[in-house]
Order: sequence, then C-alpha cells, then structure tokens
Amino acid sequence: MDKGGLWVRAGDRDVHIGVEDNFDRAATKAHLAYEVDDVAAWRKKIRDAGLATLNSIAIAGFDRFEFRDPFGNRVELIQRTPAG
Repeated sequence: MDKGGLWVRAGDRDVHIGVEDNFDRAATKAHLAYEVDDVAAWRKKIRDAGLATLNSIAIAGFDRFEFRDPFGNRVELIQRTPAG
C-alpha cells in the first residue's frame, strides 16, 4: 500500500490513521498516546504480553511510558498524577 489508512472512532472523535510501506518505524517519534487511569497496571499488562517498555522523558504531573507494538509502531500510555 503506497498511501492509505483507516478511520476509527474514539469517543466523539473520528481519528484517521495513515499507513505507509517501506518506512522505518523505529526512526520516527510519531506515535499515538492514550491517557489511562492506571499506568502501572498497563505497564504490567504490556510486559506480560512480552513487549519491552521504554521510559519516556519526564513531564511534571504525569507518569508515562512507551512501547513498540508488534508492528513496530510507537505507543505511549500516560496518566495524570496528583501533581498534574
């Protein structure tokens, strides 16, 4: 597929996800970020699924981490902390 993608609905939002062939996903910072209620539980689920987790650059008021999905896409999970 040279160009294309898909549309998904996230709550009341429509999100277009574009796809490309022959692209080095490890060389990009582009990623999806999901705000979650329990980042520690998600970190465990991701590790239990056999995926490596990566520490993110700290942002005051947030706890977060990143991982690469099985297709090499970068994904971030982030949780607001009491200071946030």
